[in-house]
Amino acid sequence: MTGDPPPHPAESFDRVFDAYFAEIYRYAAKRLGPDAGSDVAAQTFLEAFRQRGRYDPARAGVRTWLYGIATKVVGRHQRAETRALRARARLGPGRDTEEHTDRVDARVSAEGLRGEIAGAVAALPRGQRDVLLLVALADLSHDEVAAALGISYGTVGSRLNRARTTLRKALGGTNPMLTLEEQHG
Repeated sequence: MTGDPPPHPAESFDRVFDAYFAEIYRYAAKRLGPDAGSDVAAQTFLEAFRQRGRYDPARAGVRTWLYGIATKVVGRHQRAETRALRARARLGPGRDTEEHTDRVDARVSAEGLRGEIAGAVAALPRGQRDVLLLVALADLSHDEVAAALGISYGTVGSRLNRARTTLRKALGGTNPMLTLEEQHG
């Protein structure tokens, strides 16, 4: 037999944790804030470890699988996310005195959304919000979102389209992405 023996399952999981924990944390923190983000990331990896025997690499890559678990965990924290988005909506536009680095880091998130767009995101049905935020925050492709959420590619497209249409209407016909750029410019 040539080469090294296959890694012990715990070593493999350690590598997965090291490779993806920070990314999953950032996604969760953007949706729920840093404190809840830590909880969600930890819970995601606990559930991933418990479900490791059911992971099917033919269905999705590890990263996509983890985002699917994280999105389900976030869903359990949905009330907190909705409250955070509505609170941002009440705050209105960001203050001009924000540090430049804060403006750069502020993306489509519960921490960075302001005004009407935060309220509109909070009002989206959960399925549309999950698709929109996996695309916007995690930069997942339609295929990856479909695999992460266990839905069809077409469902991803229709939910994303409906979410964008709803946001555009809520913003009086304004392109949500241009509004975000203005807020964080």
